[in-house]
Amino acid sequence: MKEIVIIGAGKIGSTIAGMLARTGDYRVTVVDRSAGQLEALDGMAGVSGLELDIAAAGELEKALAGKFAVLSAAPFNLTTRIAEAAAAAGVHYLDLTEDVASTRRVKELAKTARTAFIPQCGLAPGFISIVAADLAGRFDTLESVRMRVGALPQYPSNALNYNLTWSTDGVINEYCEPCDAIVEGALVEVPPLEEREEFSLDGVTYEAFNTSGGLGTLAETLKGRVRTLNYRTIRYPGHAAIMKALLNDLGLRHRRDVLKDIFESALPATMQDVVIIFVTVSGRKGGRLLQETYANKVYSRRVGDTVLSAIQLTTASGICAVLDMLARGDLPQQGFIRQEDIALDTFLANRFGHAYAQAESLGSHGVQPWSEKAA
Repeated sequence: MKEIVIIGAGKIGSTIAGMLARTGDYRVTVVDRSAGQLEALDGMAGVSGLELDIAAAGELEKALAGKFAVLSAAPFNLTTRIAEAAAAAGVHYLDLTEDVASTRRVKELAKTARTAFIPQCGLAPGFISIVAADLAGRFDTLESVRMRVGALPQYPSNALNYNLTWSTDGVINEYCEPCDAIVEGALVEVPPLEEREEFSLDGVTYEAFNTSGGLGTLAETLKGRVRTLNYRTIRYPGHAAIMKALLNDLGLRHRRDVLKDIFESALPATMQDVVIIFVTVSGRKGGRLLQETYANKVYSRRVGDTVLSAIQLTTASGICAVLDMLARGDLPQQGFIRQEDIALDTFLANRFGHAYAQAESLGSHGVQPWSEKAA
């Protein structure tokens, strides 16, 4: 049985803990500085809580000693601290961050680490890069790779057409920081909330616009091989205009704490959400210019006695699948591992990766692959 430490006892951290523990293959310790957050884990078989301020010198390293891996489900600003502790303790490291600067530090640590360092194991960055790399690998030469992802309420009911489905800090960060892209073959930075487009899927109209972090390391990987590469977040029409007014006209990009308070006070969370994944790749194959597209919608779902939102399900399943592949020897055991290094077929065949199965292959009742101990 593998000993796992999860940093962060919030919605995503507790979901990851439950998924892993239910298999019977992992014993999980969840670390958080909030006793109240940890109390919510009481009664969860195979999961224990540890109240700890990870900023305290040496304390996190002690908690990681002898463990198999640490998974970060903490705010992006704690990523570097957790990664450095993992390197010092000699344990495998996985995270969910979309923060570009933090990932650069993780990559540096991986150069001398004795274990695997695998950042960005969620939805976007994460699964979206696995899909894009799989599609790109089917072409002789590439022209464009366009990646679109959104976690949206099924029933929007406010002017923003949005409910809180993910980390508030993470959403604000990706709306404010510069975005990587490849334009006319050159790796560049483009501004967030710009280059808005509209498209329809299943009869519903959406908008998409630049946000930071969603490409993960794919821009570096495909540099020199593709003419156009970009990532945009999907929302319902009208969202980008209001966000630009808040961030730019009212100056809230410089007062993120105020914007966070507004969001968390005025925007209700919802479990009735949908995750949309839309990737289009064009290039030449056998001399012909062709295009291939991956489109998928994942909805909230009941797992056992718990209803998981679509963003909880996809994010937690992503990092659990990567951990599971690492534990089974399907991934290298040392060094920096990019999401695009992970084979899509292997990911989807994993018991956690099944959560991403496309609707037509799920059957009428969906899949709950982590609810039983695997052979």
